Amino acid sequence: MAASDSFGLSASATVDESRLGPASSVEGVSQLIDAIGTAIGLEPALFDLAVCAEMVFLDLPFEQRVRRIAEFGFQVEIWNWTYHDIDALVQTGARFSSMVGHTAGSLLDDDGANALLQSAEESLAVAERLNCRRLLVFGTELGPDGVPLRPAHEVTGAMWLNAYRTLCRLAELGERAGVTFCLENLNTVIDHPGAPFARPQDTLALVEAVNRPGLRMMLDLYHAQIGEGNLIELLRRADSLIGEVQVADVPGRCEPGTGEINYSAIAVALKEMSYCGTVGLEAYASGEDEVALERFSSVFGAGATTAIGRREDGAFPV
Repeated sequence: MAASDSFGLSASATVDESRLGPASSVEGVSQLIDAIGTAIGLEPALFDLAVCAEMVFLDLPFEQRVRRIAEFGFQVEIWNWTYHDIDALVQTGARFSSMVGHTAGSLLDDDGANALLQSAEESLAVAERLNCRRLLVFGTELGPDGVPLRPAHEVTGAMWLNAYRTLCRLAELGERAGVTFCLENLNTVIDHPGAPFARPQDTLALVEAVNRPGLRMMLDLYHAQIGEGNLIELLRRADSLIGEVQVADVPGRCEPGTGEINYSAIAVALKEMSYCGTVGLEAYASGEDEVALERFSSVFGAGATTAIGRREDGAFPV
């Protein structure tokens, strides 16, 4: 397919049609846009971008939220899949970035581990239908309001050993299925009181100890800011163990630019680390949903290199 001169493109700019896929689907359109951008020399996006359908377009039915996010060109994140019509989600044609990977159990003891692994098997079947390659894991099952159903305010040595053994088994399960389980850090101050293994240093320690490709860290910077801060050093420490980065501002858990986190500096740090994975917006819109997505994309999306780049004097743009 030759690029048309009527768009101011070189006649020599061509797109390999074999790489485009079915343009009638959302994924096909996205591939088409990517291929055209490559052909005409547009700067590629810094990262793959995803948006959590549980937190934006809340006035729409869930499947319509998913379609709306996909129409904007983002991948889609969902939480507990048991709350949704999987057939309807498949029909949206959206690309799914991540979903909850267990709907029961915990890392705290043998009974909890067995329940977690059994529900992980069930989640893998759903992930295959949605072609979702990252599945979230928590220290214990979370209720609909995010509060742990089995809080553990003190974690014993036996619990640590059980968590390590369970995550090894989970990583092996993921590797066989060709997916990655991602252990997420949470904050216990506001959203998830009593969540075990929630601090970033604890989550990272477990992922490092397991040291298998089937387990990575879902690094949530909103939770990390509330708990510990020092986000750029945390990113550098986690580095290749990051499965995905999730973002929201503090306070309020809204889109970047509405709180205290310097997400422009975060984007620069990720670029300097050569991180090329997914950045997911897990945030509420402070106002119009479309504006929130635009703000997110302006920091982490295509063409953001100039917007987030340092000036010649080394400072970040105001």
